Amino acid sequence: MSRLIVTGTDTGIGKTIFSAGLVQALGATYWKPVQSGLEEETDSQIVSRLSGRPALPEGYLLQLPASPHLSAEAEGVEIDPDALPLPEVDGVLVAEGAGGLMVPLNRKVLYLDLFARWGAPVILCARTQLGTINHTLLSLKALRDAGCPVVGVAFIGDAEPMVEETICQFGQVAHLGRLPILPELRAGAARSIDRARTVLQEAFAQHINLDLIQEALAQGEIA
Repeated sequence: MSRLIVTGTDTGIGKTIFSAGLVQALGATYWKPVQSGLEEETDSQIVSRLSGRPALPEGYLLQLPASPHLSAEAEGVEIDPDALPLPEVDGVLVAEGAGGLMVPLNRKVLYLDLFARWGAPVILCARTQLGTINHTLLSLKALRDAGCPVVGVAFIGDAEPMVEETICQFGQVAHLGRLPILPELRAGAARSIDRARTVLQEAFAQHINLDLIQEALAQGEIA
């Protein structure tokens, strides 16, 4: 089994859409350890809808759309990291975190701590909007300080070549490509689910360097 972690520099940057494209491209299985917020589609439902691939049951399903530790506390629950080992699957597993690296799971453990425990290679998603240099470089430093292997950075949004180059230069990290915003992938926007999947597949193939990701999986050793 091969495993990849997808995380981001912030919440709402499009890493679930990226995860769906990655799962689709790799023929992978998706897993969201903790889902906070159940009023709309869950991330697992979005990924399954857009990729046509299976999603494993979440470790925790929490009603409140907030940081996982606050969502859990609202329901009188404490998230136990020991209850969240990476599942065993045939082929590739893509596990997606929530928000950024410093999002708490409980009052003692951050998502970063869970990623470090897992030891699987990490893809960091970063938006191309103002402020992304600082957020992305801090996130890369946190990952490496925690001993997490980093595959590279996948950018999401409008092209900002100089910003992207600056991040990869200072962060000494591979540029995995840039996925544009795809508004037609929102629920109900595409005329058919097949069309939505085709749009994502074509965008991912055109903009994301899947060869670098597959090479990292094959080698098993990432900087």
